[in-house]
Amino acid sequence: MTTEEVLVCGAGITSFARTEASGRQLAVRAVRAALADARLPWTRVRAAYGGSDAAGNADTLVAELGLTGVPFVNVRNGCATGGSALVSAVNAIRSGAADVTLAVGFDKHPRGAFDPRPADWGLDEAYGRDGLMVTTQFFAMKIQRYMHDHGITARTLALVAEKAYANGARTPHAWRRTPLDADEILASGMVNDPLTRYMFCSPGQGAVALVLCSRAVARELEATPVTLRAAVVRTRRFGSFEVFSPWAPVGTPTSVSADAARLAFEEAGLGPSDIDVCQLQDTESGAEVMHLAECGFCEHGEQERLIPEGATAPGGALPVNTDGGCIANGEPIGASGLRQVHEIVQQLRGRAGERQLPDRPSTGFTHVYGAPGVSACTVLTR
Repeated sequence: MTTEEVLVCGAGITSFARTEASGRQLAVRAVRAALADARLPWTRVRAAYGGSDAAGNADTLVAELGLTGVPFVNVRNGCATGGSALVSAVNAIRSGAADVTLAVGFDKHPRGAFDPRPADWGLDEAYGRDGLMVTTQFFAMKIQRYMHDHGITARTLALVAEKAYANGARTPHAWRRTPLDADEILASGMVNDPLTRYMFCSPGQGAVALVLCSRAVARELEATPVTLRAAVVRTRRFGSFEVFSPWAPVGTPTSVSADAARLAFEEAGLGPSDIDVCQLQDTESGAEVMHLAECGFCEHGEQERLIPEGATAPGGALPVNTDGGCIANGEPIGASGLRQVHEIVQQLRGRAGERQLPDRPSTGFTHVYGAPGVSACTVLTR
């Protein structure tokens, strides 16, 4: 069965720094920017998908964008909200149901840590009383085991964050734009061993929108489209240890990120070695380390050599999180996955400004991961 080819023809993003604007207002700005980038009016959108975790219903954006009767589906899927909206928008084009679609993700979280309720995740109250709903503890436990098994040091974790802040300093929409070196990061105060304060991202705010279209529509546009070769969302299998997991099975754990990445590469007809630039979920430094291997870009343990050598820096063999990732941008849950795709689109177009990679890349990969074990991955080419 043949399916329609899908292209990203418009991309819009807001600042991720704190502002007085509401989450919905940020979303409207991002959508309008994406439509302007695509040089298409709102009336041309045939289906829309979007969501946030805490900032309102995406379908209500039509009150500002225009009451055209467009089918607009709300999506709420944790950190994979943006990725899930994107997959839905892709499938609408592939099926022939629409030739122009929109995916939008946005959020505006209050200051402080996330405060999830156990019952919302199928857990009893004792899980929360024991402190395990505090995500910093989960990430610390997971990277502690990984460091033990694969010889990763705390300094390598600090170097991941150092890179993030350096890249954020070159990204106009990033929240944290002050470079920090590894020694400052290691000395920034322990949160949950081995993760220090400046190794973490923080709940934040921002919005991203993408306009997708068929190849036939792209031929009519003056925009610079990027081909979306794959978009995949997967949930955890038995044997995984994930955010809000009440227990871990014996043996080598499975990985939802590995599952999603493998399927995305199969769908795209490419492999990790074909990728020029990538975005990996970096809720904290350890996540980027683990996801490098889980997504197939290196063997487990090789990060201890590759990261200090600069392999994941802008001038390295595989630049990772060229916009500073979650560590520099913060994590507005609904927007994070689409921010990753926005960055790859700009890199492939050659429009990333001061952070543009030399020898304009041709292929890109994105990966987002979140509770309770959900991952979304994409592969893009120019």
